[in-house]
Amino acid sequence: MLVDSHCHLEYKGLVEDQQGVLSRAREAGVGAFLNISTKQSEWDQVVATANRESDVFASVGIHPHHADDHEDLGRAALLAATENPRVIGIGETGLDYFYEHSDRETQAALFRMHIDVARETGLPVIIHTRDAEDDTFEILEDEMGKGAFPALIHCFTASAEFGQKVLDLGLTISLSGIVTFKNARELQEAAMQVPADRLLVETDSPFLAPVPNRGKTCEPAFVADTARFVAELRGTEPERLAEQTTANFATLFSKAKL
Repeated sequence: MLVDSHCHLEYKGLVEDQQGVLSRAREAGVGAFLNISTKQSEWDQVVATANRESDVFASVGIHPHHADDHEDLGRAALLAATENPRVIGIGETGLDYFYEHSDRETQAALFRMHIDVARETGLPVIIHTRDAEDDTFEILEDEMGKGAFPALIHCFTASAEFGQKVLDLGLTISLSGIVTFKNARELQEAAMQVPADRLLVETDSPFLAPVPNRGKTCEPAFVADTARFVAELRGTEPERLAEQTTANFATLFSKAKL
């Protein structure tokens, strides 16, 4: 069994045929899905899908792209949303300096607020970071100093140095289809170094379809292709990688009942 630890089932490209998308993924061996929200207006829909589908779980959070639209979001609203039994994670949140759709200080403030709620609830915070390694690590290190919290870097594409630093803080790393790309040699080398018990796989669908599906709308079923590639990269059997990453998901997202 595989888990797609990060997908956007409400996004265009998937939501129009959500039942078909889920069916194809289940046939490919995907036994659980974490449906990620990126803005408050999505929370109800993301949770509704999780309520309807027994193998789908939900996250609640604000993506850094939408930080400016949520600068007044209080921690009470996020905390209340985590009380739903199908909500097992917080995010995605973090910093994005590549697009900079939102003010950097606003991104950082919301990122810290998500971490604060993660610390209080024990739910993992799901982190997006792009072109912001130094500031992301500075915030993580500072916040860890205030009290530990569970967290992962989703769709890891950062440097091996950053990877080791966040692993040293206790974080988990999730690999997307990007690791299968021909020009991703540095990422592939970093992926080989992630401890087996700190590794997850994801699609980030409908984005980033892995080889051999590049150019297609990405679906959760494609996590099987990424997992096979990562297993070969790491010199292990695909079945073993599936077993390990599923166990890792269950450990990190302990509120989920797999």
